[in-house]
Amino acid sequence: MISDPELDGTGETRPAEPAEQAEEPPPREGEAGARRPWLWALGGAVIASALWAGGLYAFGDRLAAPELSYRATENLCQDFEARALGRIAGDLHRYRPRNQYDDHPAVRRAICSLQNGESISTLTVRAQVDLHRKTDPGPEFGVPSAWFSPEVGAVRTEEVRGLGERALLAVGPREMSVELKVLHGGAVFTVEATGTGGEQSTRADTAALRAAMVEDARALLAALKK
Repeated sequence: MISDPELDGTGETRPAEPAEQAEEPPPREGEAGARRPWLWALGGAVIASALWAGGLYAFGDRLAAPELSYRATENLCQDFEARALGRIAGDLHRYRPRNQYDDHPAVRRAICSLQNGESISTLTVRAQVDLHRKTDPGPEFGVPSAWFSPEVGAVRTEEVRGLGERALLAVGPREMSVELKVLHGGAVFTVEATGTGGEQSTRADTAALRAAMVEDARALLAALKK
């Protein structure tokens, strides 16, 4: 604020001195340091929210319930006729076919175990159907099966075209074991065959065995199609 001019001893006016500006009080000790972590925390929360939203967007298909176009079955051996495999090893349903069924909230599972002999068999076959209700089984589909865990490095795997969305055929060591896995939406079909009739005879029949497994798996998908 500017005050009125004053008179000096000579009668002349003397300009008033300008009013002193108020100085800002210095920041309190630790005040600036306290603001910065708060700003960093706010920025971190924003970044974390953005990453979380991006993650949900990226994994939206993974978190969504997969499409299931196949029905469940409590008696898989009834639907898995194994006619092609039977032409190789004889009637596989003759010797006490065994069924297993588990209606879990995440995965509905059915298993059928077959063999071509009562006490001694030269071929054992196991068919399994997993209907995934919660998560998409696609990302883990190519993981090697635990069925071959003792000698995973010796397993040969190849793609089978024209069966489901994706199909993998794996041949174990010495060609004594063969596994066929088929993926279609949230359904995973598995057919496993193990020969016990001797290494030479099993090798000779490997090509026919693989072809029969593909044929029987295709028939099983058709039988369980909704």
